[in-house]
Amino acid sequence: MAQVGEREARRVAEAAREAEWRLPSFGKELFLGHLRLDLISPHPRPKEGDRRRGEAFLAQLESFLRETVDPLQIERDGRLPEQVIDGLRRIGALGMKIPEEYGGLGLTTVYYNRALELSSSWHSSLPTLLSAHQSIGVAEPVLGFGTEEQKRTYLPKVAREEISAFLLTEPDVGSDPARMSSQAVPVEGGAAYELSGRKLWTTNGVIADRLVVMAVVPRSAGHRGGITCFIVDAHAPGVKVEHRNEFMGLRGIENGVTSFERVRVPAADRLGREGDGLKIALTTLNTGRLALPATCVGGAKYALRIAREWSRDRVQWGRPIGQHDAIAQKIAFTAATTFGLEAMLELSGLMADEGRGDIRIEAALAKLYASEMAWLIADELVQIRGGRGYETAQSLANRGERPVPAEQMLRDLRINRIFEGSTEIMRLLIAREAVDTHLAVAGDIISPDAPVAAKARSAGRAAAFYGRWLPGLAVGSGTSPRSFLEFGRLSTHLRFVERSARKLARSTFYGMARWQGGLEKKQAFLGRLVDIGAELFAISAAVVRARMLDEEGEPTATDLADLFCRQARRRVEASFAALWRNDDARNYTAAQEVLAGRFSWAESGVMDPSGEGPFLAAERQRAVPTRPAVDLLAAG
Repeated sequence: MAQVGEREARRVAEAAREAEWRLPSFGKELFLGHLRLDLISPHPRPKEGDRRRGEAFLAQLESFLRETVDPLQIERDGRLPEQVIDGLRRIGALGMKIPEEYGGLGLTTVYYNRALELSSSWHSSLPTLLSAHQSIGVAEPVLGFGTEEQKRTYLPKVAREEISAFLLTEPDVGSDPARMSSQAVPVEGGAAYELSGRKLWTTNGVIADRLVVMAVVPRSAGHRGGITCFIVDAHAPGVKVEHRNEFMGLRGIENGVTSFERVRVPAADRLGREGDGLKIALTTLNTGRLALPATCVGGAKYALRIAREWSRDRVQWGRPIGQHDAIAQKIAFTAATTFGLEAMLELSGLMADEGRGDIRIEAALAKLYASEMAWLIADELVQIRGGRGYETAQSLANRGERPVPAEQMLRDLRINRIFEGSTEIMRLLIAREAVDTHLAVAGDIISPDAPVAAKARSAGRAAAFYGRWLPGLAVGSGTSPRSFLEFGRLSTHLRFVERSARKLARSTFYGMARWQGGLEKKQAFLGRLVDIGAELFAISAAVVRARMLDEEGEPTATDLADLFCRQARRRVEASFAALWRNDDARNYTAAQEVLAGRFSWAESGVMDPSGEGPFLAAERQRAVPTRPAVDLLAAG
């Protein structure tokens, strides 16, 4: 494994960033203190042809799920039955996002997301398979970076027949890809590569036919080297599934450990140039990031339905439990937040389909926000259902009750706070994009490596930029709240967003001025800034969506949007208050003391089942994987 320092790891990640902003960004402007409502309002709408095609597929998918897929069987067996995967192939679900010219259905982002919502309400392993296959598997990187020959070779295959997977993570390499150890060594005069390495958490990898694999090409004469992206035949000699992993939730997913031993990969199957692999990976994750909030929205909507029905019908102390204030508060939170999540997802998806803006920040905010809030919604559902919320759906069915999978939802949704960028990493990623303009203007001033001349030039640019920008956040044009009268009683929430965006931008600047180059280590501070931005985006999305729905004949959407905005505003105010009044420094010091063992006495009186006893020793010696290691050439 490559041993690299913090500075080198940061350099690798920064080099892979998409540095240019070719299109306007609502999210970027929001963090700079500008409410660019013109970028999201009027709310975009799908084209009629896209709508008809999308609705027809959703009807087909719903019928297939209802008639063919038994969610209780998936939980019992811990895998998707082969007939289910074959059925997904048959109805074209593997190619939802792939253009029709390459054999796919050519659905828009919005309808792809709605299909994931629908399937997630039936069983969460279904959208996990579909999104890992399309959002980050072969289709997305080939569409974005493949040659025309690669598109015509591989897209028809993964649209109808082959399952694909995306392999980046390694046992010792997660969010720090600079330490990647998998290698692809050029052979045959550059006509091919020999791929060797080991990849962890390969969603779909256990059953995949085609893989997207990241590996390091050694730098040599004629070879640029660096992390590089390859399309790999999963049935090629030397590819082996070592182990099928088991998890807290998503019990039907085929996720494992895959090893490569001198696997020959033709140079024609390299995606992009050598050294572009991490950029391809990050761009693919950015593009496909709306898939996860789609599954979260599906879970939230289902939780809302169950909470409403149960709280209406379950009577305690002489009245339905939903009429008791403690439960009513939970129902109001669930309903309002579900509306807010769908507003973010729908707006981001339609913006992606229109292609008029850069939505990398919006998609990242949607992923971060939806994964956190859907988890809270599922937790509240378990609480509302009480003992039945903790009981499995199978157990409920066995004794004749409705098999509501509340505890399964809690288990299944939990991974979304980790998948494709943990909450902590997402906050740092979004914070980096949020301060991009500041770094472009004043980065050399705070960089310890910048020469004196560069610092001087940067100081001049900074003086000119901040001399205009900072006063504009406090006085002058744009600081007098606009009326937003066309939004009726929701206008007050947009005025709040406008004021708060300016305060957010000022707070970002004050943080940079106070900590300068050390700001990147103030992760709790940056996290609060990002959380504020997420809430402001959600409020904006909720307001413009409510206006659209009102125009379409659903006036009650305004009531739900108003409720959500009121709740979100309280969270924003709490986060602003915590920016400068908190225990962050003391918490950090205490954590280091814990790590140093100063408080190890607090751990006394317990046992460690993961490291003690003869049973564990026997288990380690047995070391039988859940599914035996398989050479995919033989299994093919």
